[in-house]
Parts: sequence; C-alpha cells; structure tokens
Amino acid sequence: MPFTVQQFFEVIARYNQSVWPAPLVLNALALIAMALAWRARDGDGRWVAGILAAMWTWMAIAYHVAFFTDINPAAWVFAAAFLLGAMSFLWQGIAKSRLQFAFRRDALGLTGLGLIAYALVGYPWLGFMLGHRFPETPTFGLPCPTTIFTIGILLLGRPPVPRSVFAVPVAWALVGSTAAFGLGVYEDLGLLLAAAAAGVAVVRRPGSPKAAGEWHGPLPRGTAAPERPEQVPTGRIRGEP
Repeated sequence: MPFTVQQFFEVIARYNQSVWPAPLVLNALALIAMALAWRARDGDGRWVAGILAAMWTWMAIAYHVAFFTDINPAAWVFAAAFLLGAMSFLWQGIAKSRLQFAFRRDALGLTGLGLIAYALVGYPWLGFMLGHRFPETPTFGLPCPTTIFTIGILLLGRPPVPRSVFAVPVAWALVGSTAAFGLGVYEDLGLLLAAAAAGVAVVRRPGSPKAAGEWHGPLPRGTAAPERPEQVPTGRIRGEP
C-alpha cells in the first residue's frame, strides 16, 4: 500500500470531522431505501436506485477525490469507478426501470437483510469492539460499509436484477477487503461475504424474464398475474368435442 495505517486513519478522521453530520443523513437514506425495497410498490425501485446512485456519487467525490487522493493516487481511478457505478444505478434503475424489489424468504433474500443489518449496525458495533473510536472509524457513507449495504439491497431485487449493477460493488468488495488485513479494519471482512453472495445471485437468478418464461418471485402489488396459455391435449384439435 502507498500509505501507512496512521495516514489512513488520519484521512478517515479528517473526512468524518469535515462532513459531519452527513453520515447521519446517509444512514437515514439507507433506512428509507430499505423500507422502499421492503414495501415493493411500483415506482419504489426508481427511488431506491436514486438513493444508491447518490451514495456512490458521494463516495466518489466527497471521499475518494476530496480526501483519499491525498495519500493514494489510485483514488482517482476509484472515484471514476464509483461514478460509473452511480451511472449504472441511474441507467438501469431510473432510465430503464429494471430495478424492482420484492423480499423473498429464500437464502439470498435473508442474506440481503443480514448484510443490510451488518452494514448499519454490526459494522460500527464491531469496529467499536475492535477499538476504533470516532472520528478515526469508518462511518456509513464511506466505501466499505456502504458497499456491503448496496449488495444487501440488490439481493432484495426481484429478478431479473441487471448484472451490471453488481460490477462495481463486487469489484470494490474485493479491493476493499484488503483493508481487513493490511490496515486492521477487520469489520471489512464482511465485504468478502457480500461479494460471495453477489456472485451466487448473478449465477443463480435468471438474467431475463423472457428467457425464464415468467417472473421468479412475487409480482409488484397491484399487478395481475399473467394468463397461462390454454393447453391442448396431444392428438386433438382445439374446438373438437
């Protein structure tokens, strides 16, 4: 790494002191996004996508560009990647309306809820137990806890969830998890679980409703189930007695 552990936590402290109380606002937005994803009404997906896009734009500019570039030149690349992630949420979730949500009581749905809870509650609690104190502690709105939250929300998505929206979060989960060992931020180990769950979601869930033939999961509230075509017994012509 091109910086020391001390330099890293000094940047975290300067960020927290400079932007406070923004982390509280970002936590509130996260709770709103979770509530909308749980409610699963038509149009809620656009709001969730907008919140995710705002979070990833914030991380790109307010953290990577404004602070992390002081100690790591690669932060410029990270900022560009995070902006691409934000654009993916805007394009897929708002422009194309391809991000819809409906909680399912399956392994991925429960994992998504677990990741959300970890990002908002477990991550800061574990950091406190490990001796990280404000302002030298990663708050929500910084890349690692927010990436865990993002993947958790996406796991609540109703298939087909566009694979492109997982790309940047999973890439950062793999990059950011190095902080667990290199910087002693062991709460970032949750990134590895998030990346693994995202990989399973991308592989297991259908990529297109046309390919799958029908939706795999509950339809949005107020949407009628599609009619199934009438089956004609083999060897008979429809209309014959």
